[in-house]
Amino acid sequence: MIYYSKVDELSSINDRLLDSFGQNNLSFDSRNFSLGLVHPSVTSRAKRLIDIVGALIGLMLTGLMAIAIAIAMAISDPGPLFYSQIRCGLNGKPFRIWKFRSMVVGADKLQHLIANEANGHIFKNENDPRITRLGSFLRRTSLDEFPQFWNVLIGEMSLVGTRPPTINEVEKYEQHHWERLRVKPGITGEWQARGRSCIKDFEAIVAMDLSYQQQWSIFYDLYLIMQTINVVLTKKGAC
Repeated sequence: MIYYSKVDELSSINDRLLDSFGQNNLSFDSRNFSLGLVHPSVTSRAKRLIDIVGALIGLMLTGLMAIAIAIAMAISDPGPLFYSQIRCGLNGKPFRIWKFRSMVVGADKLQHLIANEANGHIFKNENDPRITRLGSFLRRTSLDEFPQFWNVLIGEMSLVGTRPPTINEVEKYEQHHWERLRVKPGITGEWQARGRSCIKDFEAIVAMDLSYQQQWSIFYDLYLIMQTINVVLTKKGAC
């Protein structure tokens, strides 16, 4: 059984989103969090310590590989080394996520031209033409995710959590979808550890996220981290 702690800040989440994006049509309803409950993983000092240690190690590795990736990118697809996008984190709070660029420059503006092969409020296409040759390798090996260790270090993300949704996705959320945002977004989680991009049904992802919240413990986080490493090394679920 998971127990939650009270906080007073949740009632202002909707206002913060509106202030951040200047949009009056965001579908977030702070009444979804009217109980003022926060998942215990959010306040766990042990989890935060693991995040900091993991992020520092991850950033050292990121720095080392960035040189090689920058050279390869300059040769194969000149443009920015990093890609950033506004995502929704804990309780819907917006933050800027970082990745190694794996698509052509200006890919976001071309998304409407690509067919969505996923069901629900996510976007997936196995043969997305916007992905570069180098980007395909980075995604297949999950190396594109390494800059997110910075997001983990500054507390916007965790090593393990839920997939951070885009603003466009969140605008379409139904009430039960908001439950998945009671934990910090993670570099990995149930979805990545158990299926990666082969899972294309949003409701299945939501179910996994809620299952994670119920099963959460420090040991379970460590288990999912090991599972993720195994999935990446064996290329399971890299659709």
